[in-house]
Amino acid sequence: MNFDTLSLAAQQQGGGIGMGYWLIIGGTMLASLLISGMLKRRFTEYSQIPMRMTGAQVAEAMLRQNGINDVQVVSVPGQLTDHYNPANKTVNLSEPVYHAATVAAAAVAAHECGHAVQHQQAYAWLGFRSKMVPAVQFASNLQQYIMMAAMFGAAVFHSTFMLWILVAVFGVTALFAVVTLPVEFDASKRAMVWLERSGVANQMEHDRAKNALFWAAMTYVAAAVGAVGQMVYWLMMLMGRRSE
Repeated sequence: MNFDTLSLAAQQQGGGIGMGYWLIIGGTMLASLLISGMLKRRFTEYSQIPMRMTGAQVAEAMLRQNGINDVQVVSVPGQLTDHYNPANKTVNLSEPVYHAATVAAAAVAAHECGHAVQHQQAYAWLGFRSKMVPAVQFASNLQQYIMMAAMFGAAVFHSTFMLWILVAVFGVTALFAVVTLPVEFDASKRAMVWLERSGVANQMEHDRAKNALFWAAMTYVAAAVGAVGQMVYWLMMLMGRRSE
C-alpha cells in the first residue's frame, strides 16, 4: 500500500467516525446536559423546602429501621458526591446533604441508604454490578488506546482483530451502564417507600422527593443509551467491513 492509498483509507475511516460516532456522542452529551440542568434546577428548588430531619438523620433512621447496624453515615466534601461504599459499609453524604434539613437532602440520603439495604439483602443486580467494577475500570483505562490501535489496524492492515477487541470493551461498559439502571431505580423505590411509611415526609414532600430522584435516575438512563449507542456503532462498522 503506498502513501496516497494509506491516506485515503484513513480519511475514509475518519469520515465514517464523523458521520456516525460523533452524532452518537453529540446526541448523548446534549441529552446529558439537558437532564443535568433539570436535575440541578429541581435540587436547587427542593433544597429550599425545609424538613424536620437532616440528611444524616434521615440516613441513620432508615438504616436503623431496616435493622442495619454495621453501616456508618459519614460526610464527604463536594457536591453530588453522595454514594454507598459496600467495601467499608459507609453511606457517604456530601456536606450539603449531610447537614441540610431539606427535601432534596432527605431524598438523596434515603436513596444512598437504599443501596445499603440492597447490600444487606444481597440484591442480585447490585452484586452483579459490584463484580463488574474491576473489568469496567480496566476497559475504561485502555479504551482510547484500543480505539487508536483498531483504527490504525483497519486503515493500514485491513485487519478487524482490534475492532473486535474495541467492540468487546464497549460491550463491557455498555453492560455495566445497563445493569446500573435497575440498581439505581430500585434504590430510589426503596427510599420512597421508606419515606412514606416512616412518616418522615408528608405527601407533598414525598412527591417532590420522588420527582427529584426521577431526574437523578435519568442521568443513568442517558449514560446507558450513550454506552449502548457507541457499542452498536462500532459493531455496525465492524459488520460493514466484513461485508466488503
